[in-house]
Amino acid sequence: MTDLDSGRARTAWIRSRMPLLANARRTFSETRPFEGRRVGMSLHIEPKTAVLLETLAAGGAEIVATGNHGSTQDDIVAFLRSQGMTVHGRRDDSFDDHLANVAAVADSHPDILLDNGADLAAHVIRSGAASSIIGGTEETTSGGLRLRGELAGQVPFPVIVINDSMLKAIGENRHGVGQSVVESIMRITNLMIPGRRFVVAGYGWCGRGIAQYLRAFGGKVAVAEVDELKAFEGALDGYRVGALDDLAEWGEVFITATGQPGVIGEAVFDRLASGSILVNAGHFPWEIDTEALRRDSESSEIDQAIEVVRRPDGRELVLIAGGRMVNLAGPSPRGNSLEAMDLGFLLQSLSLERVATAPESLGAGAHGVPDDIERTIARAFLAALGADR
Repeated sequence: MTDLDSGRARTAWIRSRMPLLANARRTFSETRPFEGRRVGMSLHIEPKTAVLLETLAAGGAEIVATGNHGSTQDDIVAFLRSQGMTVHGRRDDSFDDHLANVAAVADSHPDILLDNGADLAAHVIRSGAASSIIGGTEETTSGGLRLRGELAGQVPFPVIVINDSMLKAIGENRHGVGQSVVESIMRITNLMIPGRRFVVAGYGWCGRGIAQYLRAFGGKVAVAEVDELKAFEGALDGYRVGALDDLAEWGEVFITATGQPGVIGEAVFDRLASGSILVNAGHFPWEIDTEALRRDSESSEIDQAIEVVRRPDGRELVLIAGGRMVNLAGPSPRGNSLEAMDLGFLLQSLSLERVATAPESLGAGAHGVPDDIERTIARAFLAALGADR
């Protein structure tokens, strides 16, 4: 089967199981909210994303896109190109290749940004090309942090931060990410979850979900969280709670879900038992300090997703997916569940529609998802779920 045949078949299967986007696609084909607009995208390219882009294209959007580093699926790229979309990138791109792909999307002069990690927003601002942008969306916590921190006061157009949505927090982050991270660890390592000791760094919505699903499978779970209120919640939810340094000798598998750089670094590496496994669930591959991990060490790749790092003192630490997002890594990556992404990508679609049709209703900078959009989608999701049955 060629890449194109594979991409077409996989996208067709996913499309058939995303009823919320199907409804949006039918509506957009009539209302054409993106007519004459070019949408520039930097987001993981996998089958569910293809269905999102089809939905925007049905509304008249011209698509220029790239994926994120290490998660692009080549068969889906082939399929999207066959549909007349301009798509940059390959799965084996280097990080420099990824930055060049982002630049190519930005240089196409999009009107609207569909961003992940604020890569596109940062590029158009620093290149002086922001004046042509009417607005956009940002998918992640990591990107929201950049917009409100590193880029604060520099964004002259509205950006709706999808991850601010309570719907996304519960549906996609807690349950979608929670389920897919645990499934991906099982798939990649083939290790048993029951009885194993896990440390989850970060007790935001993704961390909550990861901890919940690990415990549901029989794992022993501890939470490392610097925010006192979130740590309080973790303790009352029944988890062991402590500082990461203090949990380093207890844990066997360490999972980061914070959106912050350098969460697990040299001080923690020095205290880990030989055989400890390091996993990142956050957007950027920076939560585990992989440069420090490999420094003065010998590395051997077991397969495309498992790397054994032999430290100078002889201890062996296991790095999963090179520190990249685990649920879109390794052989046969699946990502979050279809239902979770149907919900999340409907949030994207309707938020982009608001940007395209009423940008004046939003001020410059980062915004949460408008309340009326959230409530409309909540009703649609409950109906699709058959919650009243």
